[in-house]
Amino acid sequence: MTRYDAIVVGAGPNGLVAANLLVDAGWSVLVLEAQPTPGGAVRSDRELHPDFVHDTMSAFYPLAAASPVVRALGLEEHGLVWRHAPAVLGHRLPDGRWAILHRDRDVTAALFEEQCPGDGDAWLQLCSSWDAVGDPLVEALLSPFPPVRATLAGLRRIRAAGGLDFVRMLLTPATEIGRTLFRGEAPRLLLSGGAGHADIPLDGTGSGLMAILMSMLGQTVGWPVPEGGAGALTDALVGRLVAAGSEVRCSSEVVSIRVERGRVTGVRTATGEQHESDVVIADVAAPKLYGGLVATADLPDSVVRRMRSFQQDPSTVKVDWALSGPVPWDGEPPYAPGTVHVADSVEDMSHAASQVAARTVPARPFLLAGQMTTSDPTRSPKGTESMWAYTHVPQTTTGDAGDEGIRGAWDHDDLQRFADRMQARIESWAPGFGDRVIARRVLGPHELEARDANLVGGAINGGTAQLHQQLVFRPIPGRGRAETAIRGLYLGSASAHPGGGVHGAAGSNAARAALAHQRLRRRS
Repeated sequence: MTRYDAIVVGAGPNGLVAANLLVDAGWSVLVLEAQPTPGGAVRSDRELHPDFVHDTMSAFYPLAAASPVVRALGLEEHGLVWRHAPAVLGHRLPDGRWAILHRDRDVTAALFEEQCPGDGDAWLQLCSSWDAVGDPLVEALLSPFPPVRATLAGLRRIRAAGGLDFVRMLLTPATEIGRTLFRGEAPRLLLSGGAGHADIPLDGTGSGLMAILMSMLGQTVGWPVPEGGAGALTDALVGRLVAAGSEVRCSSEVVSIRVERGRVTGVRTATGEQHESDVVIADVAAPKLYGGLVATADLPDSVVRRMRSFQQDPSTVKVDWALSGPVPWDGEPPYAPGTVHVADSVEDMSHAASQVAARTVPARPFLLAGQMTTSDPTRSPKGTESMWAYTHVPQTTTGDAGDEGIRGAWDHDDLQRFADRMQARIESWAPGFGDRVIARRVLGPHELEARDANLVGGAINGGTAQLHQQLVFRPIPGRGRAETAIRGLYLGSASAHPGGGVHGAAGSNAARAALAHQRLRRRS
């Protein structure tokens, strides 16, 4: 039996960030990962076609590029290279024109202005407000709650951003921001599409913040991808950790976290190995931790009771394509976007989300798609395209809003029928798309969870992003920080504040809490 200063359960980005920070502080750290390879939802493969790299789950990383935690790790020194598509985001309009978010804000504004006079200036004003307060706002969102330092910095700058008017805008639903600030459809589509990356209703509180955050990150850091595939980001995190003398053990599933008298004492793996430590950081989804790795008998009754109301975010279906040529869009965009949102209108997006919320399979799903070779030419042979699209479906299905009789079992038949539905949406904008498909892979809720246990039921954000399960309510009321009810056990996954996205903040918050508690113990 080996003793470590800390054990990290799970080698996803949060777990790897936590381990790196603890090793930097001089701790001995063991990282245990159930899968054969590290990375969690940040992995890539050539499973579909040997000449094509596909990101198995996540693909674009604006939050990683903006995260003070990730930037401070200096991953570029460990092989990470960021690549950018000619444009950040595109959304084809029904008339064949495109709404384009270019990394150069002046280009974005000029395109908006061309389509609807006045919208260009309105966009530049929004960017100017973000310039004044964006950095402390991102820091506040990614810091342990409450974010005192970042909040104070933001308060000093808020007047330059527009004062209370800007604060009110952040609390305004995405749909209303679009209607208030802009006359044309293009910026409204891009803002609402950005908000659609979370499971917050587009007309709900919180969607406006998400819309502005995703759009403004596109204007500052872009939505970059790692050269060579998402796995390159994981490789850099692991490489940095190993270079510092730590160890990542894959195919080492932790099946229990040992607790004695309310304090963590170590972990046990599926093969019976015992590892001792007074500190365990769990990069584990909350439902898998509480009552799973930690026995219910070791938890306070209040935690057990509150976890019964923990709300998962919707499930996901993801389709990967190896294409013989670029996507044959009907009406070429002025700049080729890395990410493409597929919906006919803002109302079309909202309707799809409402069908998911009503536990029906959406008839016309809102697609988030990635043109990966456009973003990084190393992903497939010249003249081809490595592409994916994903969309949300209910965790529990009561019916199909479409005509194919999809049951929500998400077996082979369900997945193929729904993938056909998704592909038909793209084909309607890109006639001949199907003729360029060399190979197709469909990953449904069961496949996603099998590849990463944190994707419970195919949910990708570690729990709903809606306001009732954020901040001090994440994952349950009163547990809005990394500390848990078990001394020495810290929750460092997307189920903890600040939630989903590849930014490393949950892992960083857990590591910082562990280090702070060690300092307090030394003083006492």
